[in-house]
Amino acid sequence: MTIKVGDRLPDVKFKIMGSDGPADLASSDVFKGKKVAFFAVPGAFTPTCHRNHLPGYLEHAAELHAKGVDTIAVTAVNDVFVMNEWKKATGAGDKIVFLADGAAVFAKAIGLDLDATVPGLGIRSKRYAMLVDDGVVKVLNVEDVPSKADASSAVALLKEI
Repeated sequence: MTIKVGDRLPDVKFKIMGSDGPADLASSDVFKGKKVAFFAVPGAFTPTCHRNHLPGYLEHAAELHAKGVDTIAVTAVNDVFVMNEWKKATGAGDKIVFLADGAAVFAKAIGLDLDATVPGLGIRSKRYAMLVDDGVVKVLNVEDVPSKADASSAVALLKEI
């Protein structure tokens, strides 16, 4: 079943890079009591994700915060080391929280996993953006084509906040 507006996000564990190395971060800790602009990409460093999707969230971070967003977070079905290197490469600093979903546990739990085994990428996440308020999905924009980042862009999400 695919998640929809009005649903509560499942409580699963993401991996983040902590000061002592990889650490678990429960999704409830990301979303509880916060308004979160949350987006997913099929893969860190892939062309659309790296050149289009994530840069828009960096560019519009101040506008998102001005509209009441507490946290901006991104997830991908990549390991925590790849996500940490992507964070460094983009210069995101503390503007975006990078959540590794290495085994696609979260993507599968919300029904937004993508089978990209034919092009050699394995199971990934569909490209989407959500506005989540205290763990409840308020806006959900899923891309029809994985190589597009229009409906799930920061600009599109800003229009719905």
